[in-house]
Amino acid sequence: MERGRIQPRLLTLMLFVLDVGNTNTVAGVFRSAGNGGYTTLVAHWRLGTNRTQTVDEYGVLLRNLFAMAELEPSAIDGIIVSSVVPPLDSTLREVCQRYFGSKPLFVEPGIKTGMPIHYDNPQEVGADRIVNGVAAFEKYGGPCIVVDFGTATTFDCVSNKGEYLGGVISPGIGISAEALFARTARLPRVDIRRPERMIGSNTVGSLQSGLFYGYLGLVDGILERLVAEMGQGTKVVATGGLASLIGKESKYISTVDDFLTLDGLRIIWERNAKKTADAAAGAQSKKKART
Repeated sequence: MERGRIQPRLLTLMLFVLDVGNTNTVAGVFRSAGNGGYTTLVAHWRLGTNRTQTVDEYGVLLRNLFAMAELEPSAIDGIIVSSVVPPLDSTLREVCQRYFGSKPLFVEPGIKTGMPIHYDNPQEVGADRIVNGVAAFEKYGGPCIVVDFGTATTFDCVSNKGEYLGGVISPGIGISAEALFARTARLPRVDIRRPERMIGSNTVGSLQSGLFYGYLGLVDGILERLVAEMGQGTKVVATGGLASLIGKESKYISTVDDFLTLDGLRIIWERNAKKTADAAAGAQSKKKART
């Protein structure tokens, strides 16, 4: 090496994944395994979803998070996004291209998921629900149910053949609590957590008991009927902000997987990357055959 010349640093390629929900956005970075796949989740963040932020505001925020995690944005080899907030999609596309130099792949109709969707109108299914179904079937097998505790709590059913069957949507525990606080003048806002005892001896304890056990009853009541319909061997996986809180007490939730959606995005990216590589290889073979 010539004296005074700086040897360029070899960067490990990484995949950037974004799950944009109505209340929160979860982001993660996977490190390349060196064989076209990505295995290790090296960083993850949970952010508030802000529909009014500009491209530059999102860009600065994400670049700062990368810097704090000592990750190099130029090492990003690909970006995949699932979003249930359409007004933000164009903003995120520009953020990815301007600040990370990569065109993002959105989970939308036409993308290869490897999962048949048995829904009256497949375009009505939220991208996050499909991503969760793909990850749950890949990691735990079927039949399975994914309970995602977000702004809404969704129950998504996947057959033993890996088919998305549909599910249930109910109000999330957070917006249920907000509705109660907004419509009652004298009830205080409380943390949503498991109370020390069922019978509350004060207003705060009574509210916490009603919110926690009331919502646990809703979750287990729905799961009881879903498992009866799908079969007793059905696996139930929970993810989302309050998955750990409710999952520990549920009679039916067997696994809490905080990174299920991020893993689903990684799996779908890899399937589409393989599809693109196979198509390119096929086109090259046809070209050689003609010559």
